[in-house]
Amino acid sequence: MKKTYRIGVIPGDGTGPEVVREGLKVLEAVAAKVGFSYETIVYPFGGEHYKKTGETLPDSALEEFKKLDALYLGAIGHPDVKPGILEQGILLRIRFGLDQYVNLRPVKLYPGVWTPIKDKGPEDIDFVVVRENTEGLYVGAGGFLRKGTPDEVAIQVSINTRKGVERCIRFAFEYARKRNKKKKVTLCGKTNVLTYAFDLWERVFYEVAREYPDVQTDYAHVDATTMWMVKNPEWFDVIVTDNMFGDIITDLGAMIQGGMGIAAGGNINPQGVSMFEPIGGSAPKYTGMNVINPLAAILAMQMLLDTIGEHEAASRVENAVIQALQSGKIKSMSAGKMGLTTQEVGDLVASLV
Repeated sequence: MKKTYRIGVIPGDGTGPEVVREGLKVLEAVAAKVGFSYETIVYPFGGEHYKKTGETLPDSALEEFKKLDALYLGAIGHPDVKPGILEQGILLRIRFGLDQYVNLRPVKLYPGVWTPIKDKGPEDIDFVVVRENTEGLYVGAGGFLRKGTPDEVAIQVSINTRKGVERCIRFAFEYARKRNKKKKVTLCGKTNVLTYAFDLWERVFYEVAREYPDVQTDYAHVDATTMWMVKNPEWFDVIVTDNMFGDIITDLGAMIQGGMGIAAGGNINPQGVSMFEPIGGSAPKYTGMNVINPLAAILAMQMLLDTIGEHEAASRVENAVIQALQSGKIKSMSAGKMGLTTQEVGDLVASLV
């Protein structure tokens, strides 16, 4: 008997439910075409649920998630909830609780999509950022001394373990092999200032590299990386970096690939359950207007399919997105300027799988 995939769905806040609906529409179309079965389990977690119950994510939900094949997330972030509560209580809790130790961010400019970088096209902007996802500054280690006084001290500690660094770097080398493009991994760091954390990163990077003689290595300080992403994005294939630097450079990546409307990401545990999401946030001002761009959510579904092993389905979804973009029907990647509604973009992609 063929397996039935169990996919957990967290529509979340703001425009999250609208883009998730279109991603699930495309999933239904491609499943019928390729011939696999799935069931979705919808979870209510997000701002409205928190306001009603005071609950972010119960332990029982985390245990349920561990039995799924994948998680599909719309957005987290609510204007009536203090920043940090939902992000830490839901997003970071899932990432840490399911040990999703890689944040995977393709930075790919599709044909027909505008980029703010002059004279660069799809052949130049096609790389992947592998961001360590469970350590670094995001662990929340630190504290205050003499808080609220003129002598206040705030300490935030970056935690980097040998195990955490090595498994992230190894994933990057394996991914470079799998991509089979330039077969180059660039370590993005700050070895000249962060002389403990990035000493560890650099040593492990070159140790692991010896096991991959077919993969080229490169190093760039994070400030140089941001410059080259704008000036020479074609230099990159796979970039591996820590949690904070990865968070920053992937937003720059989203802009050069055409904006938040088309940028998707995955929180990956190669041995467990991974979670996929559009990276643009909840965009509350567009909620319910049917104008938000669902392509990032659809591409997040494409990543989900690829990760669970449905490679033909993933390929069909990506090709459908490319055809939709080349059709001339979608005028812009920006909310309210697409020339089509959220629903119409979803219908268009679903019709092309």
